[in-house]
Amino acid sequence: MTNSTYSPALLSTHDITRSFGPVRALAGVSITIASGESVAIMGPSGSGKSTLLHCLSGVLVPSDGQVIFEGQDLTRMSDAQRSHLRLSQFGFVFQDGQLIPELPARENVALPLLLTGTRRRVALAKADETLARIGIPELRDRRPAEMSGGQAQRVAIARALVATPRVVFADEPSGALDQATGHEVMQLLTATVAQAGASLVMVTHDPAVARWCSRLVEIRDGLVHADRRLDVEVTR
Repeated sequence: MTNSTYSPALLSTHDITRSFGPVRALAGVSITIASGESVAIMGPSGSGKSTLLHCLSGVLVPSDGQVIFEGQDLTRMSDAQRSHLRLSQFGFVFQDGQLIPELPARENVALPLLLTGTRRRVALAKADETLARIGIPELRDRRPAEMSGGQAQRVAIARALVATPRVVFADEPSGALDQATGHEVMQLLTATVAQAGASLVMVTHDPAVARWCSRLVEIRDGLVHADRRLDVEVTR
């Protein structure tokens, strides 16, 4: 189910289900995400929205159905293949940033490159370039404890973009921030992902945050309840 006007399709699910013991988190979800599209996934607690995000990104494997990325079936990949795909083609921004506390910003940002075998000198240079591109070069040598929450999320955005991903997944990216800082982080996230030509898939419980995206998918009881276009946030 989709009303996307973007093309071509980049990432899609086909009637996926996901159960955790007797609990069925997804009950048959089919959506298509296009190249360059920004999609907000909303739903009440326990609706399956985070499970859907994790299946789309290859963190979880559906119990049934398919997840297709550029013609590749993630459900048929090994754990190692999905891990490589996440590092090389996907970027991630989490609510709490999940930066490694012992590492300065530039090393945190360089991690996806280092983990795929990029030489350290090249990876750090790319990290410095990405931090500068999103306007925070002064943070390169700071560790997470020396950053504000908003600064840490900006570094997390840089890390998500450093490997030039095709899709950026964001899970409540402004949920731990005050309203003003959250607004700034969302502005940065949506603008930089769009400039990179990547797709954005974001889970949020906040309708104001969802309006930064061009499309809203509402999940209830493990099913797609609604799927519609949005007017993109005008203050962007």
